[in-house]
Amino acid sequence: MGKKMGLQSVVMDNPPSLITGSTIVGPMEGLGPLREYYDSVLPDDLFGEESWEKAEAKMLRENVKSALKKANLTMEQIDIILAGDLLNQLISTNFAVRELDIPFLGLYGACSTMSESLLIAAMLMDGGFANYTVAAVSSHHNTAERQYRFPTEQGVQRPPSSQWTVTGSGASVLGKTGSGPRITCGTIGRVVDLGVKDPNDMGSAMAPAAADTLMAHFRDTGRQPAYYDVILTGDLGLLGHRLVQEMTRDFYDLTENYGDCGCLVYSEGQDVHAGASGCGCAAVVFNGYLLSMLSAGKYRRVLLAATGALHSPTSYQQKESIPCICHAVAIERG
Repeated sequence: MGKKMGLQSVVMDNPPSLITGSTIVGPMEGLGPLREYYDSVLPDDLFGEESWEKAEAKMLRENVKSALKKANLTMEQIDIILAGDLLNQLISTNFAVRELDIPFLGLYGACSTMSESLLIAAMLMDGGFANYTVAAVSSHHNTAERQYRFPTEQGVQRPPSSQWTVTGSGASVLGKTGSGPRITCGTIGRVVDLGVKDPNDMGSAMAPAAADTLMAHFRDTGRQPAYYDVILTGDLGLLGHRLVQEMTRDFYDLTENYGDCGCLVYSEGQDVHAGASGCGCAAVVFNGYLLSMLSAGKYRRVLLAATGALHSPTSYQQKESIPCICHAVAIERG
């Protein structure tokens, strides 16, 4: 059986099992509605470090260790760790992984990196190149704001369309065998850019990429949205979530089971404007809430389609628009 399905999708002949997931979040995320699904909540944003960047690296490192402990595996048993973050040259990930002594593939898909790492890990394992892998990401509100927008110390007023970068890390441990839910197929996204230039409106920028990947997934697999118990995009927030429904409504019905991780992390009473964003957004929802629902049998089929904005401070300063991408992975029980 061929592993390619349609134009953009792949199917696993030997779907790897999700052994476990682990999450660490910041104090603000710990006040949100998903608190009970997180493994650890930090007491503050510095996590005992001298800078937010060092705190983010520590958060990713400690979360990977926690995931391996939950899986009853040692670092020596992990063939590859696939990980990334939002910062230039993946500094949070590189500094975290240098102390883990695991073969490492660094990935940059911006906020889509959780889906990207899961998909590539599953493909490597299905191809026989690994028995155990870890897929992990991190983001930190203050490090992302400092790089992409304004230092938080300046107290710049945020527009209503802006989102709050999640301080958090999610790590998944995958095994070639196991009884957990399996990654059965996925859809590799294309770069989509409809000309949005405002870095304070990520939802509008990323929604076209999410719509493109979701429609490609349904087209390639022949599945309808109703096949899944829940479909979650990554961090489109309130604006992007509505835009995806509008962009796909002539082709597919996404009114019943489609949500967005950016709408789930924070409560209405928290001042985050349009919702959550960041690598950690889809990562903590997936490795906390979604895996718990799958393990409990409340969900049997889940489609995670994390989204990413592929701009940089340099491209913004040169007045470029924001290219975006979305990768989708299907996780199924039984």
